[in-house]
Amino acid sequence: MKKYQAIISFDMDEEFMTLVPPHRTYINFLLNKGVIDSYAVSMETQNSWITINANTKKEVKDILEKSPLSKYWSFEIVELFVYDSQSTRLPAVQLN
Repeated sequence: MKKYQAIISFDMDEEFMTLVPPHRTYINFLLNKGVIDSYAVSMETQNSWITINANTKKEVKDILEKSPLSKYWSFEIVELFVYDSQSTRLPAVQLN
């Protein structure tokens, strides 16, 4: 399994905001299944970044297109060579 970064740009309108709750349900489902590692959104720049575990770019595209918000998106998918974060590391050892 490979890791991909989806870099998403979006435009909002009234309907967009009504689709946010079902979109969040879908994202939470994917997070719980381990399909998504991280999810971030900037309302300031109207961009989103999603780190996804998948076998191919086409699989990532299919996952993204199932979101209720997908019609508002344009996106780029890139395969990651290195993915590191504090949350993927072992906890620090604390001696008692």
